[in-house]
Amino acid sequence: MSWKNIEIIDENGEEVSAQAPVIISASRSTDIPAFYSDWFIERFKRGYLKWKNPFNGLYSYVAFKNTRLIVFWSKNPRALIKHLDYFDDQGINYYFQYTLNDYDNEKLEANVPSVEKRIETFIELSEKIGKEKVIWRFDPYILTNSSGVQELLKRTECIGDKLYGHTEKLVFSFADINSYRKVENNLNRQKVLYSEFSPETMNELAQGLMQLNKKWKYEIGTCAEKVDLAKYGIVHNKCVDDDLMVKLFHDDSELMRVLGVKVNAPDLFNSGSTIEKGKSLKDPGQRALCGCIISKDIGQYNTCPHGCVYCYANTSHDIATSNFNQHRKSLEGETITGG
Repeated sequence: MSWKNIEIIDENGEEVSAQAPVIISASRSTDIPAFYSDWFIERFKRGYLKWKNPFNGLYSYVAFKNTRLIVFWSKNPRALIKHLDYFDDQGINYYFQYTLNDYDNEKLEANVPSVEKRIETFIELSEKIGKEKVIWRFDPYILTNSSGVQELLKRTECIGDKLYGHTEKLVFSFADINSYRKVENNLNRQKVLYSEFSPETMNELAQGLMQLNKKWKYEIGTCAEKVDLAKYGIVHNKCVDDDLMVKLFHDDSELMRVLGVKVNAPDLFNSGSTIEKGKSLKDPGQRALCGCIISKDIGQYNTCPHGCVYCYANTSHDIATSNFNQHRKSLEGETITGG
């Protein structure tokens, strides 16, 4: 499936063709809620933005006329919270993929607030929009000389205990450092002594999560991982998730139509509504192991100044910070400056 194109008028008064996606991802490529929330809300009100393809450098237009749902990805969405009432008023559905790791000691996430501050924001967000709409990500798990499997489990437990009652799901991945040259280079540049996960350490961590989850009762899933951890009660997750959309937003008839879902109203012989799912919507633009359905990501590589040394979306922290500073000087621009 591909999104429809519509004609819009850009800020130069010219008619241009724009992709009009129903589902927006904001964003795998940069932290829009943390750094670009004011820009995003302004672009949403104007009805469109420009997006730069990271592979060929070409620009295209993305219109919000048909948008019914936004998946927000963030490590610090505090700046976006004040804008959520606008989306509610517009009838736009949304949920959050909230990455909350603990690498404070290792300084792997140089410019994110402390773990405690991010937990406070998580709880505030959850209490505002509902725990089912805020998914906790410990993403990725990284083995270093100071954070082995048991230490990672200890840190996960500390966060998970504080989030209890404020989320229903934990998603995680294992750092795959050797597959991303720039990640490997950044870790080596920071003199981080790391090691790749082995099948043994993956299973050790999964078993530990299973034990912790006896008190939490979270749904636990992996993100784009091949390893089968079903025996530990861990599933293969879909982060842009049609099942979750149906669960949370089944009263949005247009979204359900696009998802190929039929919601049958209750009748005399059925105590509740039933849901019939039709087509598969797996996103062909994502990795083979990614379970996400199709969406339009509107982020830009090399624009996130969080400074996470394991980030695959930044060539370097200096480049990302420079692009972010450049963007702040032209906040009214149609696109996030960078790439």
